[in-house]
Amino acid sequence: MSRWIAAAAFSGALAVMAGAFGAHGVTGRAAEWLKTGGEYEVVHAVAAIVAVRLGARVAAMLLLGGSILFAGTLYAMALGAPLWLGAVTPLGGLGMIAGWICLGIGMLRDKA
Repeated sequence: MSRWIAAAAFSGALAVMAGAFGAHGVTGRAAEWLKTGGEYEVVHAVAAIVAVRLGARVAAMLLLGGSILFAGTLYAMALGAPLWLGAVTPLGGLGMIAGWICLGIGMLRDKA
């Protein structure tokens, strides 16, 4: 459990760094990609920690993995990676959506 929380904490730190770099280090489309990635990653890092604490490890993995894939592709493109990575970004979004759905279903089952 603590490894997932540590991974989420490091993800949150990376999100803050990316957002700050987007706000102060670059301009244009790169700045927007860094800000967007940072916003999504920090929200999902916190959500992953909550999911782990609730015992919903699969949801935590999906939330964290999805946000890292989503934000990571945006960060990479902002730093000069090929723009075709943008085609991979939605897969991270699907992971985040699946994580939220998994968390919701898990909590409904827990109440039953």
